[in-house]
Amino acid sequence: MVRIGYTMMTEQSGPRELVDHVVGAERAGFDFSVVSDHYFPWLESQGHSPYAWSVLGAAAQATDRIPLMTYVTCPTFRYHPAVVAQKAATVQLLSGGRFRLGLGSGENLNEHVVGAGWPAAHVRLDMLEEAVGIIRALFDGGAVSHHGPHFDVENAKLWDLPDEPPPIGIAVSGDRSCEIAGRYGDLLVAVEPSRELVAAFGTHGGAGKPCVGQVPVCYDPDREAAVARAHEQFRWALGGWEVNAELPGTAAFAAATRHTRPADVAGTVPCGDDVDAVAAAVRPYVDAGFTEVALVQIGGDHQEPFLDWAAAKLLPALRDL
Repeated sequence: MVRIGYTMMTEQSGPRELVDHVVGAERAGFDFSVVSDHYFPWLESQGHSPYAWSVLGAAAQATDRIPLMTYVTCPTFRYHPAVVAQKAATVQLLSGGRFRLGLGSGENLNEHVVGAGWPAAHVRLDMLEEAVGIIRALFDGGAVSHHGPHFDVENAKLWDLPDEPPPIGIAVSGDRSCEIAGRYGDLLVAVEPSRELVAAFGTHGGAGKPCVGQVPVCYDPDREAAVARAHEQFRWALGGWEVNAELPGTAAFAAATRHTRPADVAGTVPCGDDVDAVAAAVRPYVDAGFTEVALVQIGGDHQEPFLDWAAAKLLPALRDL
């Protein structure tokens, strides 16, 4: 049975609201939760981007059962990997062992703010691999010193370390990232329902490990209102990972999507209150071998009715998958 998760999307809600939403998701019966880790929203119309790690600390205290996870954190530009290891260990302690650390190679949208430039994709993946190795070493305990091609660590140690370190998920989009995920990761993270990615992850050591996907939805009893909201706030998602990782800011995403029509978004994102449409969007992930799928409800002000609908109708239907 596929596990269904809830996304705290920092790009569309403030920090207090995000915590309220995940409390509601726990009450509604979602199996897990994830949170995006952004410095910018994708589009100005989304209007938010609080610090995900503060949200996680508050969420850990406000909830009792629901697992938490970053989806995903880039440990190579805004954050040094030694600092990511400390943050993750702390959230694991605060949550009583409910945290998973999702990592990825990042997007220019968020990482440009530190002025370190934006190298080619193969360099970013090399940096990710080195960063994950540092984080793993710190999770093992003891002092860590490291002098590599991209990062230096001098006599670092996690003084507050949980008995069980957070499982590490690694976002993938091709064979090189699947190799890193299979070698270093406890789970795979992806935003497309690709059987090939799951197979490559398994080939490189990830066989039998969880695979987590994500599906955007726009619930509203008024389907036209849902389509309009999805177009206003989520048309960026149609660009694909190779494009979305490169664009530097909200103005660039607005320009890149200026010809995207509401009908284009409605053809990709389930809009309205049709349970079968959401199930049809989740089904390809299940068929590709994903074990978990996190839903994104589009619109920060439309979470409560979505959670009520999910508890009453959507979650029971999706679990039948």
